[in-house]
Amino acid sequence: MPNQIMKNIDLATPLSLSALVSYQTGQIVSRTLVQNRAVSLTLFAFDTNEEISSHESKGDAMVQILDGKAKITIGDNVHFLSSGETVVMPAGVPHALEAVEPFKMLLTVVFPV
Repeated sequence: MPNQIMKNIDLATPLSLSALVSYQTGQIVSRTLVQNRAVSLTLFAFDTNEEISSHESKGDAMVQILDGKAKITIGDNVHFLSSGETVVMPAGVPHALEAVEPFKMLLTVVFPV
């Protein structure tokens, strides 16, 4: 196969993204699909009450909830997202994520190049 850009995922095969990461008690599990200077694609599975504390990104970060429910804070705004919902966390704005219940997400970060 020519230079494969995506990793840790089968190409040309229908897949369930949610099935590619598993919940682990008391942990956040991640699986990187793409990481380069322009874009990052990572799947995550958060156990209840696990969190990523407030931080900023140099790129716009889109969260797509695949399963469960998350509390996402962007600046001073708090959002509760469930399976099928999406939010964009703008570059340079502090944001945090917390598992209200176990949840899985696809995180896409697009960086300025």
